[in-house]
Amino acid sequence: MRRYDIDSLRVIAFALLIFYHVGMFFVPWSFHIKNSVIYEGTVFPMLFLNQWRLALLFVISGMGTYYALTKRSAIQFAIERHKRLLIPLIVGMIFVVPPQVYFERLDKGQFSGSYFDFWPKEAFIGSYPEGNISWHHLWFILYLLIFSMVMLPAFLYLRKHPEAWLIRKLKAIVSKAFGFYIFIIPLFLWQLFLAPYFPQTNGLINDWYNLVNYCTFFFFGYLLISLKDSFWDAVTKNRLKFLISGIIGFPLLMCLWYVIGDFPFKGEVQALVKVFNAWSWILTLIGYAAIYLNKPSKIVAYGNEAVYPFYILHQTIIIALGYYLKYVDIGFFPKFSIMVIGTFTITWVIYEFGIRRYSIIRPLFGMKPKNKNKADI
Repeated sequence: MRRYDIDSLRVIAFALLIFYHVGMFFVPWSFHIKNSVIYEGTVFPMLFLNQWRLALLFVISGMGTYYALTKRSAIQFAIERHKRLLIPLIVGMIFVVPPQVYFERLDKGQFSGSYFDFWPKEAFIGSYPEGNISWHHLWFILYLLIFSMVMLPAFLYLRKHPEAWLIRKLKAIVSKAFGFYIFIIPLFLWQLFLAPYFPQTNGLINDWYNLVNYCTFFFFGYLLISLKDSFWDAVTKNRLKFLISGIIGFPLLMCLWYVIGDFPFKGEVQALVKVFNAWSWILTLIGYAAIYLNKPSKIVAYGNEAVYPFYILHQTIIIALGYYLKYVDIGFFPKFSIMVIGTFTITWVIYEFGIRRYSIIRPLFGMKPKNKNKADI
């Protein structure tokens, strides 16, 4: 049985990526290209999204993996994953990411000339940031491919043993009001023992906190779906508790970061509140989506097929627009709106008229041929 709420959450989560990456143009944090004026007021909305948006995507991907494996053998699954992840990654690194590097080099005065002076002659020299070869935002695809292969034996075991001890135990635990929070124990440990020593790079090498943390969320997605009705009953029943927990958790985390001074074990308390807050919002979104979004929708069906090409393309459009709008003095809201609407519109035009309709192009962006059913990513 298809879960339309998972499809809806996937569409919403990837749509939020566009808003988030446009926000990176205005926020004080580093990004490939920045607006001429930085807006401090964007920090807290961005921090709110930053706590759970990527974790949610990996949870959703883990859920999709459960359904994908119900229809495929291990070999079929591995082949499918390489087709849908490795091919778009390579295509993206050759054709989609280089324009981002080009505009960044122009903006920083590190290159002058047309795009075709840059690509391919300069585009594939050295590794970013010193050089120009990069996967940029497509790191998500690489990590998802790695997680899919690394966790495949565990997934196959759970598929073969649907009533394994772990599944039975978790079904009993999540039936309790706050039983779901047992899942934050490993996340808390990663915060304590990996995050301080392995800062996030998205570059694979020595990115141990990112790898272990997001792989855990990916595994959680598969594990939660393996609980079947026990999961759905509990997550919908307790959705208000999760929402209240998130509403308390985020302001508390901000107070710990920005207001409250040092005290014994502050680092440990911050780590605990951080994972508690993130997990609360993930459960909240899943719980409410299960109640209100688990129904067929033509818009969601279209969006569910479009999200992957949109994800691959969107950041290139954002950076190109940002380069030309950087010094346009029209204020935050008009410029933010222009970039969001422009990114959605341009990406949709490329997708609809350059990708979706052509069977030869679709696999390059992770899409299945037109005559086949869609598979979850």
